[in-house]
Amino acid sequence: MDGNGRWATSRGLPRSEGHRAGTEAARGVVTRCRELGIRHLTLYTFSKENWGRPADEVKFLFDLLVRFLNRELDTLLQQSIRFLVLGEMADLPLATRKVLSHVIGKTAHCTEMTLNLALNYSGREEVLRACRRLIAQGVPPEAVTEERLAAELYTAGQPDPDLIIRTSGEMRLSGYLLWQSAYSEFAFPDTLWPDFTPAALDAVLAEFKGRTRRFGLTGEQVAATRGEKDAS
Repeated sequence: MDGNGRWATSRGLPRSEGHRAGTEAARGVVTRCRELGIRHLTLYTFSKENWGRPADEVKFLFDLLVRFLNRELDTLLQQSIRFLVLGEMADLPLATRKVLSHVIGKTAHCTEMTLNLALNYSGREEVLRACRRLIAQGVPPEAVTEERLAAELYTAGQPDPDLIIRTSGEMRLSGYLLWQSAYSEFAFPDTLWPDFTPAALDAVLAEFKGRTRRFGLTGEQVAATRGEKDAS
């Protein structure tokens, strides 16, 4: 969700106002995904590298997150949206950890959609963590499979993302879901995140729907696979 700071600066506003507007954009996108029947949505909220930002901005971000979750909990429950965190919660401020744990627990029974926040997250650290967990379990090298490793990731039990969207025109992953994105499609709209409306999401999804996903196959193999699916 990139572009909050630039959105604010272009309007002569403090960066905090960009982050505040970004939470409203997030609310709209979550609601639209729920309406469309999208089962899994992950929002990259705070990376490990983001700790390098000014301390007052970091504090504002976590305070804003606490207020946002307290405000939206009832909506998550009403829409049966399960809430999870991808990342190391132990390093977060105590008040933030308490609210996150509360929302995770309260929505644990929800089944219609899963909303992940990638928070204090690093894709490289996630893979390292999974490897260390396998080592700690005494798993022998020959028993380490893709499935076994994936089961130790934060996203265990969830599908890999079909589509990754990064707003503001930046064309890089910045450590986001590195293992899981091996065959994801990508979209890099120029829109700054606070301006990324449900209609903008619909436009990206419409373009995505027209793509042919090969998963390493030839065009002929993809066509044959489609034929088999149609026949079934």
